[in-house]
Amino acid sequence: QGLNNRLPTTNDQLQVRVDPLQGDLDEEIDLLHSKVRNLKGVAEAIETESKYQNELLNQLESAVTKAQAGLKITMKRLNRSIIQQGSNHLLHVILFALLCFFLVYLWKKLFR
Repeated sequence: QGLNNRLPTTNDQLQVRVDPLQGDLDEEIDLLHSKVRNLKGVAEAIETESKYQNELLNQLESAVTKAQAGLKITMKRLNRSIIQQGSNHLLHVILFALLCFFLVYLWKKLFR
């Protein structure tokens, strides 16, 4: 009630005229103070949540780094094992594929 806007003198300025006769300034100041206090509480809650989320991200990053290290070690062991065993794995895969093809062929012939 007691606050009135005036037209700004430049584009980025806003002037406010306070008429003490039309409103109670103490009530307006108390209301503004409570809104600023609420805003401060929201800002503190955001800061707390931000710190918590940052801590979770750091823990996740640490876990992913450990998993990558473990995977790298496992891949080295697997490659070493494949080299030591020789290339019989490819032969086994080809024979298995031929056996599956033959079984499907027989199934189709028998249950036509």
